[in-house]
Amino acid sequence: MNNADIEQIKQKLIELRVVLKAQVESAKEMGNPVELDQARVGRLSRMDAMQSQQMALEAVRRCQEQLQKITGALQRIESDEYGCCFVCGEEIPIRRLLIDPTSTRCVHCA
Repeated sequence: MNNADIEQIKQKLIELRVVLKAQVESAKEMGNPVELDQARVGRLSRMDAMQSQQMALEAVRRCQEQLQKITGALQRIESDEYGCCFVCGEEIPIRRLLIDPTSTRCVHCA
């Protein structure tokens, strides 16, 4: 893997991090507590709101997990450890890294 490939992947990771941070912020707004005033909202509407709240919280959790993977990948790039399989130590193919730049294992070890 050459420096141009690594720079391309680094830019992709940085762009993905910006997008995920924006998604976390918007999903956090949807995760606000559900109002339980029965005069204003019926039972089914409250249940729907509670379900939406839980879905938003799960979306935040997944985005934060992905952000951690991105941070790890960027740290590996800075320390020149990026692109090597954690299990066997072989180089991860560039095509795999372009699809999932946070990959830590080659195809055989995954």
